[in-house]
Formats: sequence, C-alpha cells, structure tokens
Amino acid sequence: MRAFGYTEYGGPEVMHHLEMEDPTPGEGQVLIRLAAAGVNPADIKVRSGLRRNRIEVRFPMPMGREAAGEVLDVGPGVTGLRPGDAVFGSTAAGTGAFAEQVLLSAASTALRPETVSAEQAASLPVSVCTAFDALDELDLPNGATLVVLGAGGGVGTAACGLARDRGLTVLGVASESKRSIVEELGARHVVKGNGWTERVRGLATDGVDGVIDTVGGETLREAAGLIRAVSGAGGAGRGSGRGGAERGPSGPSRSSVLPLRSVADYDLAGQLGGAPVTRRRTSAVYSQVAELVAAGYFTPVVSTVYSFSEAAEAVAAVESGSPVGNVVVTG
Repeated sequence: MRAFGYTEYGGPEVMHHLEMEDPTPGEGQVLIRLAAAGVNPADIKVRSGLRRNRIEVRFPMPMGREAAGEVLDVGPGVTGLRPGDAVFGSTAAGTGAFAEQVLLSAASTALRPETVSAEQAASLPVSVCTAFDALDELDLPNGATLVVLGAGGGVGTAACGLARDRGLTVLGVASESKRSIVEELGARHVVKGNGWTERVRGLATDGVDGVIDTVGGETLREAAGLIRAVSGAGGAGRGSGRGGAERGPSGPSRSSVLPLRSVADYDLAGQLGGAPVTRRRTSAVYSQVAELVAAGYFTPVVSTVYSFSEAAEAVAAVESGSPVGNVVVTG
C-alpha cells in the first residue's frame, strides 16, 4: 500500500512516499480504508524524536496519529464495529495515519455521525478533543474568563468555540491575521506580541480565571501572572459541575492545581503550578465530541485540505506554524 512517512528520526528531509505491506488488525485493533488524516504539530515532534520516550514508533512509520475512514476489518476482541462502518479515531500504537490502510485502536475509535464530514472527524482526536479535555479539567463556571494562547491553531480554535458554548468569556491571543476566525468563534481577539498581557488586562481588569496554552515558553510564563488570586489551592474546579471536582486516579486533583493547562510546555506548566492536559483518548469521549459537532454546537475549523500526493506540503504547512485551525490530508 501507499504511505507517507519516515524510516528514521529527523527533519523534513527524512519524509518520503513509501510502499508498505497491507496491515492486518491485531487484538483490539480496527483496520480502515483512509478517507482523511489530521496533521498536527505533535506529529512533527514525534518524527523529530522529541517524543521517543512517550510515543512508540516502528519504522517505517507513516506520519499522523488520527484518521477517519471506512472499516475494512476488525481484530480479535473488537465488538460494536464492523466492516462498512464510517469511523474515526487514534492510530494503534507504533503505527501512523498517512497510509491507504490505517490501524486504529478500537478503544479510541468512534462511529462518525453522517452529518460530520471525514475531514472534520479526522480533526477531532488530537486537536478538538485535547481542547475538550482541557476545558473539562479546568471546569470553569459559567461566566468565567478564559485566556487561550495560540487561539488560531487547531487546539486553540477548538478551545475558543467549545468554551463559548460552555458560557465562558474567551480572550483569544493570536496574530492579527487570525482575528477574524477568533472572533467568529465567539472570542475576544487579543493581538499577540509585545504588550499582550496589558491588552488582556484591559479586557479583564481583575484578572482571568483560567488559561489554555498551546504556545509555551515566556508567553506561558506571562500568562500565569494573569490568573486572579482565589481562595484555596489553585482555585480550579470552582463550580460548573462538569466532570466533578477530581480528575481521577490518572490525573491531578483539580483543587490542587492552578487553572492553567498546557499542550506545549509540560515542564514549565508544572513549575508554574499548572499541568499538562491529561488526555482521555476513549471512544466515549470521541463520540461525545462528535455528537456536539453533529448537533451544530461546534464546527471544527479545517482551513486546508491536501491530497495524499501533497502530504509533504501538508506537513510543511503545519511545521511553518502558520495554519489557521486544522490541516487535513485526504486518502
């Protein structure tokens, strides 16, 4: 089968179109014919080797970690899915999404509603569901003020739209070129760059209630200083009731962590008193988010769709750091 990926860690030069054997689904796996695959900054980090201790890679490794398509076959132990089903989900461990046939983890695969396109569905597992998980962890009450750093990207646009639907006041920090999309999603646009914190303070004079970060570094450090002082440790989980007061045994107690979640700089987020986003890559969560899209509460921002032959260009677009919303490759 055709694939696009890499046979060693490195920069863009290690990526090539490849010929690989057709995969066979193993225990707990679903084999799909690719319709669309998302392209994300995390994919570049995996390819470069920055996440070799966290993400399993088996060479040759196709790019991508999320896909939508039609079920061709299921492995032992898989129930509830059958050939012909339209699905989307996360790739099985050690495998990638830029291929004619893709292995998904059944535990991280959901049915795609008819009114959700394959391109939209392929954008859900990584960017949109990350934003959904971050908002559930922050658990901010109706009317609270949330700052989204990198509001024009995949996670950022999702955070803006989903937070709006939860009744939050959203301040989206992004470049001037992304003002229109940030405002279309119901957020107040804040131009990034020198003086951005003062611009936020001009809109939220008493400080903000939470931060979702997709940028990291000094911008993240500056954002932590915008969070208003609250009683108790950290002050998160102050009353909306979404998801309860605790993250559960796999994540931090919401009441003990600053209401700051980062997908870009895990170490610094922890040093500042916040935390990385604890991902719930489950069929149940994916289905819940897909139903929000199907019902019209939120529409994933898909800015550019590339053909499979243009996969290198799709990755380059994401690696440049400039895309609005999500970038997708179609099969």
